[in-house]
Amino acid sequence: MLSTCTSTVDTHLVSDAAAASVRCAIRVTPGAKRAIVGGSHGDALVVKVTSPAIEGRATEAALVAVAKALGLRPRAVRLVSGATSRQKVIEIEGDPGVITAEIDRLRG
Repeated sequence: MLSTCTSTVDTHLVSDAAAASVRCAIRVTPGAKRAIVGGSHGDALVVKVTSPAIEGRATEAALVAVAKALGLRPRAVRLVSGATSRQKVIEIEGDPGVITAEIDRLRG
């Protein structure tokens, strides 16, 4: 897993402006009583969701929960790896400095 969030600049886009993003490790806990984004498990951000771990529902709920916690659109957060695992790596589009600071705040 990633030890910290890492920033990248994607120059493969057609747009004139390069899109910046941050990759971050998350640990998803499905079937929680309520959705919570916060805390850490090792170096990963903890994401608890109410959805069960069936047919990717918990993963999708985790992506939406992270986007909401960061004040972003759901499509700004995408899964990079770990579709069937509790340990996942996500990519978040936006200003790397702001996103990294917010993730650090959520980790506590």
